[in-house]
Amino acid sequence: MVIVGGGFGGLYAARSLARADVNVTVVDRKNHHTFQPLLYQVATAGLNPSDIAVPIRRILRGDANIDVLLAEVASIHAAERRVTFTDGGELSYDFLILATGATHSYFAHPEWAKVAPGLKTIEDALEMRKRIFFAFEAAEREDDAERRREWLTFVIVGAGPTGVELAGALAEIAHKTLARDFRHIDSTEARILLFEGSPHVLGTYPEALRHKALRALEALGVEVRLGAHVSQIDDAGLTVGDEHIPARTVLWAAGVAASPLARSLGVALDRSGRVLVERDLSIPGRPEVYVIGDAASVTQDGAPVPGVARAAIDAGVHAAANIQRRLAGKATLPFHYTNRGSLATIGRGAAIADLGRVKLSGFVAWLAWLFIHILFLIGFRNRLAVVLQWAFAYITFDRGARLITGELPRATVKVVASPASLPEARPGDTPTPARGLLPKESVGL
Repeated sequence: MVIVGGGFGGLYAARSLARADVNVTVVDRKNHHTFQPLLYQVATAGLNPSDIAVPIRRILRGDANIDVLLAEVASIHAAERRVTFTDGGELSYDFLILATGATHSYFAHPEWAKVAPGLKTIEDALEMRKRIFFAFEAAEREDDAERRREWLTFVIVGAGPTGVELAGALAEIAHKTLARDFRHIDSTEARILLFEGSPHVLGTYPEALRHKALRALEALGVEVRLGAHVSQIDDAGLTVGDEHIPARTVLWAAGVAASPLARSLGVALDRSGRVLVERDLSIPGRPEVYVIGDAASVTQDGAPVPGVARAAIDAGVHAAANIQRRLAGKATLPFHYTNRGSLATIGRGAAIADLGRVKLSGFVAWLAWLFIHILFLIGFRNRLAVVLQWAFAYITFDRGARLITGELPRATVKVVASPASLPEARPGDTPTPARGLLPKESVGL
């Protein structure tokens, strides 16, 4: 059997078949599994990429009946029971589990992707991190006050969990982490704006928790605008209604769509491109093909099953169990998801948690969020690294992964002729060493 996708659903399906009498091949275009709920921490320099990513081969190396292939699937030929790769290779299967997850949706505006990056992969997180910290560097060089304000204006589109978490982290970066790092700008003057088209932040949470989340964001200095629909995004900012907001950094957290690979199955899809699966997670007319996680549209008790890690894990385990039932000549069972609750962090010591009958907010919810996310991380090393970095950040407000990597954005900055033409240093700032010279202690003198 073939499993396409090494996310939560794909990995847990593979692990469930590790002792079964089947040969399993896991195919992914990345060589690593990424813990997506913490991608925003990489984007905001709270964690390093290796803290939330583990090589798939390392995870499955103890399972002798599982192969791992690094390849990108181009299409699925369900009638012929084979998948083809973008490099020309192909793979036949008896059973297939499609667990390719979701990608960004820009609501019929794919051109916005270049100026407003989303957050689904490690590469997305590094691009976002580069833009965030480059904006402060560009503002430091800029001597025009209006243009400096544009660099220090950060806009997040979408107030779901990712957008709220990004907004809270950006507020901490501007007001705490970088407060003493620059000589010619005041990072605490940065504006963080959060736009949401619906009337609420964190719309899937109960009203009382949504209200507490909104108050926590406002306490951090985040400007939240609800019922705001973006009509245009470009290098100069974005337009909401009749208002244009000048901003050099726009981050996308608004929409998601299923992986386009699902279209090659030739079955019905919902508006987001997800496969309308049968109750046992197979596709209509093809009982040997299963679709799980964000690639599947599953309705339960009149409501869609949420696209969260726990739901993908449960679906992966269930699909694997149904395959084993079919091999044993038994009938497959319908999938049922048990909602164990939802959590979202807003900032330092602030979070909300909807755990069914139990509703938490504030510091207690934040501790619950920390514990659960550490629990879901794969590998002892990753758990230890994350715990240590979070503890250090909590004590010092510092973020140790503030690296700007890759090619720098092409900034239009008014280059100054001399240090004298830069904005004046703020009172109380430590004198800066002469440009071009290193402090003595940095060279061991």
